[in-house]
Amino acid sequence: MRRTDREQSREFSLALIDRCSHGVAAISTGEDTPYCLPLSFVRVEDRLYFHCAKEGRKLDLLRNNPRMCVTFVGDDQPTFVAPAMYTTYFQSVIVTGTASEVTDDREKTAALEALCRKLTPDHMGEGFTEAIDKSLAVTGVWRIDMDQITGKAKVKK
Repeated sequence: MRRTDREQSREFSLALIDRCSHGVAAISTGEDTPYCLPLSFVRVEDRLYFHCAKEGRKLDLLRNNPRMCVTFVGDDQPTFVAPAMYTTYFQSVIVTGTASEVTDDREKTAALEALCRKLTPDHMGEGFTEAIDKSLAVTGVWRIDMDQITGKAKVKK
C-alpha cells in the first residue's frame, strides 16, 4: 500500500465488510477487460459467501479461474476544505481470495441464513425455513476463502 498512513487494522477491515450490504467483485475474463459486478456478501470467519443463479457468465468465469478480488466501500464523503482544497474522506477494504462452489446443503443453508440475518434481520421467522425448502435446489452459493484483506481510510482530523 502506497499510503501506509491510511492503512487500517484487520479488525477495522472485517468490521467494514460486516457493515456493507454489498461489495464489487472483479473476476478475470482471460482477456483485456475484467468483469466486475456488485454482489451481496456475508462474512463467516475468514470466508465470504454470496448467492447466485446456478449458471451464467460469472460462474463460467469462476470455474475457469476462481481467483477473485472484492472491494467494499464504507463512509464516502467528498468534501471541500477551505480555503482551496478538495478531498474525499473514505473507508475501503480490498479482499483477494479463491472462490469455490458450495455443494454441501448444510453449508449452503448456513451461508444463506447468515446472509439473510445480515441483510434482513427482522424477517428471520418461520419464513426462512419455507424459503430454503423452496429455493435451495435452484440457488447457487459460492464461498471465497480470503487470502489477503487490506483496509484503508482517510478520516477527518
